[in-house]
Amino acid sequence: MEWSDHAIVLSSRAHGETGAILELLTRDHGRHLGLVRGGASRRVKPSLQPGNAVHVHWRARLEEHLGSFTCELARARAGDLMESREGLCGLNAFAAVSSAALPEREAHANVFEAGTILLDAMVQEDAAHWLPLYVRWEAGLLDALGFGLDLSECAATGETDDLAYVSPRSGRAVSRAGAGIYASRMFRLPAFLAGENGAAPDPDETSAGLKLTGHFLLERVLRPHGKEMPIARTRLDAIAPESSKS
Repeated sequence: MEWSDHAIVLSSRAHGETGAILELLTRDHGRHLGLVRGGASRRVKPSLQPGNAVHVHWRARLEEHLGSFTCELARARAGDLMESREGLCGLNAFAAVSSAALPEREAHANVFEAGTILLDAMVQEDAAHWLPLYVRWEAGLLDALGFGLDLSECAATGETDDLAYVSPRSGRAVSRAGAGIYASRMFRLPAFLAGENGAAPDPDETSAGLKLTGHFLLERVLRPHGKEMPIARTRLDAIAPESSKS
């Protein structure tokens, strides 16, 4: 059994004296683990840092085996991301959520492609610019896993205008008029997530987006499998307000 694919490194841990167990998010083979022989060496280890893009070849005797990877570095992002506290927080959140939420070996090409765009933005931009992309990535992740938010119309009235909230139970949008006295019990729907074009999202909108996608990620994806929100993801809430300083 063997295949080749494009991948993003999520994590790497030592295995034995010279090897490493590598966790990748691949485009066509999903989240996948494998052994890299010599992965702990000075020559190979820098290529296996989280956030880096690699071309990977996987081989195993049987499909269900762990198998082994051979990797070729395609783009080195790790060094740039680790130089910025905000970038490192974003990278850690992306890797931790991908690892916790995505089933192993289940392909989600759209999640991979959006993740590539997100990580490139983390390298080039500050948090004020890439945090909204991160929120959109999590919304896409929910959709890929079958738990997407329905933001097409108001759940109460059927209207498509003035959608301002999301029901914490159904994940459906609600208009201001439809929310009525229950508005305080709902999540705010940021304009950038509703598909409205306009100015760059302010920190309050970004924070609202993180709370919204984080809630459904936890309640619909993680907790049903006995998992809690990764600590790395909760740290994004701390840097969201700081993006107003940029």
